[in-house]
Amino acid sequence: MALHLATTDEGNALLERDPLALLLGMQLDQQIPMEKAFTSPSVLAERMGADHLDAAAIAALPPETLLEYFRTPPALHRFPGSMAQRTQQLCQAIVDEWDGDAATIWAGAESGAELVRRIAGLPGFGDQKAKIFAALLAKRFGVAPPGWQEATGDYGQPGHRSIADVVDDDSRVKVREYKKAKKAALKG
Repeated sequence: MALHLATTDEGNALLERDPLALLLGMQLDQQIPMEKAFTSPSVLAERMGADHLDAAAIAALPPETLLEYFRTPPALHRFPGSMAQRTQQLCQAIVDEWDGDAATIWAGAESGAELVRRIAGLPGFGDQKAKIFAALLAKRFGVAPPGWQEATGDYGQPGHRSIADVVDDDSRVKVREYKKAKKAALKG
């Protein structure tokens, strides 16, 4: 399974092997291009001098240090201050509630509804983002507890609806076209 969410091979490799990097990429995926959001975890790891991301280490950083990692050009997000703070909150929640291991959030979820609920309970994740991430876990990582398709709604269906459906450059374009059409329909 080769991911095609980040702009670099190194970024995609980190997303594949590091559950926290994948989760942070999803958290950052708002108001910036998807590729930027999912590349930023590997840039953060590089700036921290690490080959993976550690929730406890990020949670323990002085906020101004993490902010500097986010602000240093190229910035990790369009809104480096708020996203650095949200990242630290997410990592603290993982430490406090999930023994510092992002993968435990989805490991052992007995149903799709439980999986979505666990993800939606994280800082920076709402219901829609939780459904998209659960669909990504199911479609790309085999984390598919019973009822995951129902729990993820449209995102669990075949097609090109979200990042869960991105497998190459062509599918990325189709997802963007779907999102654009959906926004146009909402504007009516």
